[in-house]
Amino acid sequence: MSGPVDLVFEGGGVKGVGLAGAYAALEEEGWEPQCVAGASAGAITAALVAAGYTGAELRDEVLELQFGEFKDRGWEDRIPVIGKEVSVLLDFGVYEGHRFLDWMTEKLDRKGVRTFGDLEPTGSDDPKRAFRLQVIVSDVSRHEMLVLPRDAEKIGSTPSTLSIAYAVRMSMSIPIFFEPVRHSNDSTGMEHLMVDGGMLSNFPVWLFDAEQRPRFPTFGLLLVESAARASVADRFSGTHAAASRSQSIIDYLKALAQTLMEAHDRMHVNEAEFARTIPIPTLGVRTTDFDLSRERALELYGSGYDAAKAFLTSFDFQDYIAAFRSGDPAPTRRGNLLAAMRHASDPDASLG
Repeated sequence: MSGPVDLVFEGGGVKGVGLAGAYAALEEEGWEPQCVAGASAGAITAALVAAGYTGAELRDEVLELQFGEFKDRGWEDRIPVIGKEVSVLLDFGVYEGHRFLDWMTEKLDRKGVRTFGDLEPTGSDDPKRAFRLQVIVSDVSRHEMLVLPRDAEKIGSTPSTLSIAYAVRMSMSIPIFFEPVRHSNDSTGMEHLMVDGGMLSNFPVWLFDAEQRPRFPTFGLLLVESAARASVADRFSGTHAAASRSQSIIDYLKALAQTLMEAHDRMHVNEAEFARTIPIPTLGVRTTDFDLSRERALELYGSGYDAAKAFLTSFDFQDYIAAFRSGDPAPTRRGNLLAAMRHASDPDASLG
């Protein structure tokens, strides 16, 4: 089957290349995105999809992108030995984030899109679906998760005039790596400190859920690892022991931030959510591998493409409704469906 679908993209920094591949496969199979959402890298992909980028265009953008360009530094970063520490102390992040904002703005401008109001209306009376794009942001000042643009008034803005590139810049502010966005609320005089949406919900697959039986599915695109990497503690032993103490602290804080983002929603993906989730193997690529080669990016893109194709061979919307949204006993195919999707994320696992 194919038709309308809502899409929720997980955050994951550079690993988000796999999201573009998965979207290309969905588009190829005839799935038409209605509402899209994401946090961090997921917000980037969601914004480009909402603006009208095709799967082929996303592929071109991904393979041409030099991720290292986003590592823009301020004057304090150039101080010998302690530059990164000074940057974190003064600005709460190593990289400025200006280069990314310029890049995001330019990509949206190509499609004639600047604000959430520029996107094609959904025509829905449901507040959850009033805007085609939803971006997850963590407001540190208010200790609150924001869904933009529906929560725009909380930061003194209006939904239709809020800049998409600005909202995505907030959402991709990986703590320690990028400086947070300091947003001034003209209505209250308060300064909001905005960081990566993944700190509070990196995989908000629930975002568009209908209270009653849904008319069409929501697919979650989840970035998964096939094997655990070395622990953070390993960085403080062996050859790394010769590294400076200051650099070790920065590495520790970076790893801590990544762990918080990657683990938060993983503990809460229940069986019903997994049944509509496309698990994308990330091939060992790390969230902040900004020096990712074109060849490696192509492999990760292909991983997403293959994962979505495998998922679609097993997914049946009516089976999903019967198993999880109707209250009826689960059909016999339910077990096979879940097993097949788990196999997509770990091909060596048994389907028995």
